[in-house]
Amino acid sequence: MKRIEDYWYSDNKLAKSLRPLSWLFCALVHLRKLLYILRALRSYRNELPVIVVGNITVGGSGKTPMVIWLARLLKQQGYKPGIISRGYGGSASRWPQQVRPDSDPYVVGDEPVLIARRTECPMAVGPDRVEDIHALKQFTDCDVIISDDGMQHYRMRRDMEIVVIDGTRRFGNGYCLPAGPLREPVSRLRRVDFVVNNSGVVEEGEIAMDMAGGVIKRLDGAGDFESLTEWKGKQVHALCGIGNPHRFFDVLRKNGLDVIAHSFPDHHRFSREDISFDDALPVIMTEKDAVKCARYANERHWYYPVDAVLDDGFAEQVITRLKEKIDG
Repeated sequence: MKRIEDYWYSDNKLAKSLRPLSWLFCALVHLRKLLYILRALRSYRNELPVIVVGNITVGGSGKTPMVIWLARLLKQQGYKPGIISRGYGGSASRWPQQVRPDSDPYVVGDEPVLIARRTECPMAVGPDRVEDIHALKQFTDCDVIISDDGMQHYRMRRDMEIVVIDGTRRFGNGYCLPAGPLREPVSRLRRVDFVVNNSGVVEEGEIAMDMAGGVIKRLDGAGDFESLTEWKGKQVHALCGIGNPHRFFDVLRKNGLDVIAHSFPDHHRFSREDISFDDALPVIMTEKDAVKCARYANERHWYYPVDAVLDDGFAEQVITRLKEKIDG
C-alpha cells in the first residue's frame, strides 16, 4: 500500500485535491508566527546561546548526524554543549527526561539515545523545549544549547538556525501539509543562518554535507566489525525505519550487496519478529534502528554507522557566527 509520504514527492491528483487545505495550513503558520512577533504569544529568551538544527519538511533529512557533528565541533572548541530534543517515540509519563547513553529508547526516544551515545553530551528531551533547557541548566554546566529540531517551536527563541535538507528529495512537490511535505514554505529558508544539503546536488547558498561509513558492526555487543566492501555479492536482509529508507538501501546496493529490503515507518517500535527471518541470511540496519533492536539481536544482526562530513570552512563559519551572537 502506498504511504501518504509517497504522494508528497510528486504532483499527483491527491496532492492537487488537498491544495486548499495546504493553503489554509500555510496561512495558520504565518498567523502563529505573527502572533509571536507581536508578542501576543509569549516566547522565552535564554541566557545561553541556542542553536537550532532543523528542517522545514516532515520526515528525516539528516538532522541527527548534523547534531552529532555540531556537538563534537563545539566540544573541540572548548564549549560545553547541552542538547535538547522532542523525544519523539518515547513513552515517558513525565517530561522532561534526562538522557544518558544507557537510557531506554522506548522511554526517551531512539534518536536521543543515539545522540547521547555518540556525543557524550548532557541531554534533555520533552515536548516543551523551554522546559528542556531549564532541566539542562538545573543539572549540568553546559554553556551552549543545541536543539535537535525545533524550527517551528517559536516559543523558544534562538540565536542560530541551521536547516538540513534532503539533497535527493529536497522539498517534494513544494506544497505544505497535507498536500505536500512542507511544515513551512520554502521562503522560510531566506531567514536562516545556514542551509545544509545532505548528499545531493548543492545549489547556490547551500553547504554540502556527505555521509561517511564503510564498516558494519555486530549488534549484539560482541565488538566485531567488517568492511562493507567485503560483503559484496552477499544477500542480506536490510531493515530501515527512518524518514527516507531508500537512501539506506541504495548505499548497500551501491556497495554490491544483494538487498532484501524491509522498510518501516520512522521511529517504528521494533519487535523480535520484525528482525527475525526463516533463513540464515545476515540482517543489516541503520544505527538509529539498532538502538531499539539491540535487545533482540544475535550474531546475525549488524548495523551501519555513518558520520556527517562537512568542510572545515563551514566549521569556521559556525564558530564565528556563534561568537558574534555571544558578543551581542
